[in-house]
Amino acid sequence: MAIEIAKPNVLVVEGKEEESFFGALMQHLGLQNIQIMPIGGKEKLRLNLKTLAISPGFANVISLGIMRDANANPNSAFQSVCDALKAAMLPAPQRPLISAGDSPRVTVMILPEEGSPGILEDLCLKAVMQNLAMACVEQYFHCLQQQGISLSKNLSKAKVQAFLASRAEAGKRLGEAAQAGYWPFEDKAFEQVKIFLKQISS
Repeated sequence: MAIEIAKPNVLVVEGKEEESFFGALMQHLGLQNIQIMPIGGKEKLRLNLKTLAISPGFANVISLGIMRDANANPNSAFQSVCDALKAAMLPAPQRPLISAGDSPRVTVMILPEEGSPGILEDLCLKAVMQNLAMACVEQYFHCLQQQGISLSKNLSKAKVQAFLASRAEAGKRLGEAAQAGYWPFEDKAFEQVKIFLKQISS
């Protein structure tokens, strides 16, 4: 992974979708001093953190944020990030959302929120829970079950796609939907993420 560090604050995310999503959220918040770096999947975090730590300009990084999905086990996900940080000789926080070290100050967030299993899509679904389209989305998946049709192994991603099919311009991916304003960033579901982003930008 070729890395060019251009800003004093760096946010490491899993992939391009997260890069688009959090780029849109940071634009919404007016945060312009954070550089987002997708690593191509959590499996590459250890290797790419090592690369990041020896990249030109890294000595000028003030704050480093790392964000990854909890999946089934938020504690295991956090420990995995900490192990990768230690392997890269970087400060490892004691818990999510609590910073460690100095120059860079390192902060970790496990999605969808502290202590909860799941992924970014779960956070988005929580934010649109009261949207009228979600009743139809739930009915659709209930109908599939009644017909004996096996549901997706990743139901959250499937529900996000079904919800986005109800928008004015269907077919957008999660990150593109964020850029199009389809996720209500003012919803309280995003509060912890917004606090995290402000924390690594200050």
